[in-house]
Amino acid sequence: MSMYGRDPWGGPLEINTADSATDDDRSRNLQDFDRAALSRPLDETQQSWLLGPGEQKKKRYVDLGCIIVSRKIFIWTVGTILVAGLLAGLITLIVKTVPRHHHGHPPPDNYTLALRKALMFFNVQKSGKLPKHNNVSWRGNSCLQDGKSDSSSVIKDLVGGYYDAGDAIKFNFPASFAMTMLSWSTRIAAQVGVGDTSGGSTTPNDHYCWMRPEDIDYERPVYECHSCSDLAAEMSAALASASIVFKDNKAYSQKLVHGARTLFKFSRDQRGRYSAGGSDAAKFYNSSSYWDEFIWGGAWLYFATGNSSYLQLATTPGLAKHAGAFWGGPYYGVLSWDNKLAGAQVLLSRLRLFLSPGYPYEEMLRTFHNQTSIIMCSFLPMFSSFNRTKGGLIQLNHGSPQPLQYAVNAAFLATLYSDYLDAADTPGWYCGPNFYSTDVLREFAKTQIDYILGKNPRKMSYIVGFGNHYPKHVHHRGASIPRSKIKYNCKGGWKWRDTKKPNPNILVGAMVAGPDRHDGFHDVRTNYNYTEPTLAGNAGLVAALVALSGDKATGIDKNNIFYAVPPLFPTPPPPPAPWKP
Repeated sequence: MSMYGRDPWGGPLEINTADSATDDDRSRNLQDFDRAALSRPLDETQQSWLLGPGEQKKKRYVDLGCIIVSRKIFIWTVGTILVAGLLAGLITLIVKTVPRHHHGHPPPDNYTLALRKALMFFNVQKSGKLPKHNNVSWRGNSCLQDGKSDSSSVIKDLVGGYYDAGDAIKFNFPASFAMTMLSWSTRIAAQVGVGDTSGGSTTPNDHYCWMRPEDIDYERPVYECHSCSDLAAEMSAALASASIVFKDNKAYSQKLVHGARTLFKFSRDQRGRYSAGGSDAAKFYNSSSYWDEFIWGGAWLYFATGNSSYLQLATTPGLAKHAGAFWGGPYYGVLSWDNKLAGAQVLLSRLRLFLSPGYPYEEMLRTFHNQTSIIMCSFLPMFSSFNRTKGGLIQLNHGSPQPLQYAVNAAFLATLYSDYLDAADTPGWYCGPNFYSTDVLREFAKTQIDYILGKNPRKMSYIVGFGNHYPKHVHHRGASIPRSKIKYNCKGGWKWRDTKKPNPNILVGAMVAGPDRHDGFHDVRTNYNYTEPTLAGNAGLVAALVALSGDKATGIDKNNIFYAVPPLFPTPPPPPAPWKP
């Protein structure tokens, strides 16, 4: 599994020190507006990230794909797919309604407060024409020519979607559960924008330049792929899970299912990695394989359609072998934008716990269930699979930079699996000869999220706008440049990149990359390994916060996710071979 570095811009620095007091004053006024917005309840769009249609008033867990797809489906480009869930690939969540504060009830817990802010980050990252009530005063319409100005692109309208991080690139593989741009032809848009600055290149692009997205005037190439099994299967999982969310709107749900089937067939027919061949995507979000996406997409399509051929595929031992289910390794059990195996294992364990399909799927489902148990054991501090910092942060990427995105994913999986076991009236699980209760998993998740919220040696919250001590120099172009009538060109914005002043715009809800393996953190804008947020990271954060917020006794809905699965009558095993004397 490949870990990734971000934003390696290069070239000589030209620093313009002519700061504008007018800009600073204007940004200060805008911050007051943003602070006021924090006290408002979630708007309809934000609620829809957490709840399916008609679910807003129900006080229970709701099966949610955490993806909302624009109504322009079929034939044209499928529009924006919003993230409220897990990162790196598309992880479908099971979430509760956000607890609300009513008179006579205690105030929201820290997880709920942090969740409200984490959701605001996605408003900041929107590309294209913004809705009237975007609730981010310093953002505006941007990149309205995406796809239209690239003569080599077959897909001519790629306006909209979400920027990946502190730049303006739209990486569709890690953000496919947050933003997916589709075409029903044999081409898929894999990426919009370019970030390669190797070899000292000074050609304006999304990493070399430091500009507000609203001011971008350089060409933004579109990268298309013809053999991209990983990306297509990931998009298929996104649409399949979304169809479950919108099951009450039958016509809409069926359109999503049709798109998911089409994409999955494409992924199986046109084998290959989307980042193969030294593409720009390979430098930042290189995909190590597509086998895990086959299992992941197959599982979600089975839940969305009830077609047993997808379950048969997802439980094929050969696929599991290629995906690394049997060989372990240093990153075994680490859910990320690159590797969804751990997510698929947990998802299929749910199927076995609640429906138990039996033969011919039982052997692999039991294997996935056992592997899930092993993964949960590896998260616990009494085992040595992963080191921890002195402050208690698990090092799932073994001391490499940007650890928080992996920690929040693990916290989500642990809480989710704990809830699955509770719903199945199973009080715990075994790690070797020792039995552990489900409360141990929730406690692990809480320690990781509490660390991120400020219970760490630096007493720093790694979510911008949460608490009083949080990063002020976030690696983010839009947040670091004041909104004004002044348009800074490619290199003109470098002065804002390099200034030691705090960002004029508060990037509320953004989870930064995080501390190093010694709990150290440098709040420096130019060091993306500490201060850059990403869609993938925030998606995992939202997933974990939703799972932990509110009352555990609420439980989960055991049946909603299986609405399309027909009654199971397991096929009897074949008769034994005739006895021979």
